[in-house]
Amino acid sequence: MGAMPEEIAPILEVIGSYTQKEVADNTYYEANYKGVDLVIAYSKIGKVFSTLTASTMIHYFGVETMLFSGVAGGINPQLKIGDMIVAKDLCQHDLDITAFGHPHGFVPGGSQFVKTDEALCELAFDVAKELDLALIEGTIATGDQFVHDTERKEFIEKTFNADALEMEGSSVAVVCHALNVPVFILRAISDTADTDASFSFEEFMESSAKISAAFIMKMVEKLAR
Repeated sequence: MGAMPEEIAPILEVIGSYTQKEVADNTYYEANYKGVDLVIAYSKIGKVFSTLTASTMIHYFGVETMLFSGVAGGINPQLKIGDMIVAKDLCQHDLDITAFGHPHGFVPGGSQFVKTDEALCELAFDVAKELDLALIEGTIATGDQFVHDTERKEFIEKTFNADALEMEGSSVAVVCHALNVPVFILRAISDTADTDASFSFEEFMESSAKISAAFIMKMVEKLAR
């Protein structure tokens, strides 16, 4: 799963042969790759669409493991454009009911952070070692905002101790956690969420998405074995 066409296009290119199905105002691609049945989709941007797509993939298509591939803005100064980060947990940086005494990102009945699947994260580091690629594990913050403001970036970093931010991961993880589906979120850094973010994103989004997608396909190959 990805959020934008550019994030799943490299995966479809590798697979080559697939069928398409229209469900819930979106297109889903079904294929078998090295013995693994795959369902591939881009959700469209934001938490609402990604929630709908993740739910559809699980309920309609019977997806048993969710792998999310895409791009993100870097907050951790160690992250450069093109670097990859695996989410150990995620939060919603734009969820705010602090007026009722709750911390940012928390709602009653939920949690401030949602964890991803440990076994899939361990597999990712095996893949990174095999490919001789640098990979870090950290916290990813999700919100319905494209952050390109230093003040907002610093707030998210300080409040959530976040390493990167994007617009879909946490909502996908919440769905998977509630429905007992292992989830893995991988992001390649396309910008640094500052005043030049929009320029950096346009320039590096496609190349960063290809890096992330290629990594995901290597994970699929390992899962097939």
